[in-house]
Amino acid sequence: MTELSAGQPYEYQRRELVEPDWTRFPGWRDVTAAQWDSAQWQRVNCVKNVKQLRTVLGDLVDETFYADLEADQQHLATMSMLLPPQMLNTMVPHAVPDTAAFYADPVRRYMLPVASDRRQDWPSHPNASRDSLHEHDMWVAEGLTHRYPTKVLAELLSTCPQYCGHCTRMDLVGNSTPAVAKLKLLQKPVDRYAAHLDYLKAHPGVRDVVVSGGDVANVPWKQLEAYLMGLLSVSTVRDIRLATKALMGLPQHWLQDDVVEGMHRVAVTAQRRGVNLAVHTHVNHVNSLTPAVARAAQTLLEIGVRDVRNQGVLMRGVNATAADLLDLCFGLQGEAGILPYYFYMCDMIPNAEHWRVPVWHAQQLQHDLMGYLPGYATPRIVCDVPFVGKRWVHMVAEYDRENGISYWTKNYRTSIEKDDSEALSKLYAYYDPIDTLPEAGQQWWRKQQATTPA
Repeated sequence: MTELSAGQPYEYQRRELVEPDWTRFPGWRDVTAAQWDSAQWQRVNCVKNVKQLRTVLGDLVDETFYADLEADQQHLATMSMLLPPQMLNTMVPHAVPDTAAFYADPVRRYMLPVASDRRQDWPSHPNASRDSLHEHDMWVAEGLTHRYPTKVLAELLSTCPQYCGHCTRMDLVGNSTPAVAKLKLLQKPVDRYAAHLDYLKAHPGVRDVVVSGGDVANVPWKQLEAYLMGLLSVSTVRDIRLATKALMGLPQHWLQDDVVEGMHRVAVTAQRRGVNLAVHTHVNHVNSLTPAVARAAQTLLEIGVRDVRNQGVLMRGVNATAADLLDLCFGLQGEAGILPYYFYMCDMIPNAEHWRVPVWHAQQLQHDLMGYLPGYATPRIVCDVPFVGKRWVHMVAEYDRENGISYWTKNYRTSIEKDDSEALSKLYAYYDPIDTLPEAGQQWWRKQQATTPA
């Protein structure tokens, strides 16, 4: 028997997108299609606490789960709870959930984390930090991070329509939690945005602006359009990327008439000026893809946005298998019109070790993805190394598998390294989750912790 006749490691089967029946939840039995399609209804009916979740789910899940969730919110969560109905509806999407199914659901595992999800032995890596990528350290104006030579990240606001448990900007984004007192943006938006434009005009070497937050879907449309038109007035800006998980979490927002018409104006202006305008979203599991998400993506493409791309995060219990990633990528590229672009390794923030995977696992997944998808739609799995930036997972310079320490090089200076003569010659460390190490490595880390001053 040949390898081919024995079957492939992954068997592709087309799965058309389906909108789950929201009336399977007790709290939404009387919700109409018109209400569901309303961005305002979605926002008003977001689930923000355990009481509201109980109103939607009722006794489909038992009190053990609610207590588990409450414990996490009170003691461990780095993000406050905020779930649009659209996202909650993609948990256990094609069945009436029970407690076991709800616990096991991959979207639930990162959008609605509970205390029992998190590791007891190593809840946080010893080298985890609130701003693990040091974006705040690289602010050149409030909310403007200059990390790469030709690119900046513009954080327009600190809120989203939904809050992901693993958020890399957990030090700034969302409401404070008992575990994390958040930083605040202090300037008025008009002053912050003006400072961004002033910096770009003064630094013509910056050609690429990622407009993010938070989530740009929470910026009032007139403000966002004015900001984007301001970017388009800077002749040296050639690429603009809008970052919005809401394309998946709240697609109704991107289907509103005023938003569609406004995005069309921006897209036409970008085309006339030769600027590449793209939208980047954040889908982590195929269950999150619905016909509404596909309509929102297709609408953006029809009105002139050049590309809609996905930047997911690789997470244990959510998508860290080849089958899960390929299911998602085929759904994105083949059904929703969204290009699979990146999967980032989950960043080293507090209380995130249960999500993170080691570098070798990410390397294996990259290997296993190759050859199934069209080349242009095969995502790169990247490690966002502190002080370095995105690196393909096979670009590691050295790797101590036993102690879980990988070393990486860089080829440019960030805005805080202008005078560092050694920035381009030294190695930068990234750390695997300790529970994935062999026992000798775990013992080594225990000794490190025992000898580290409190």
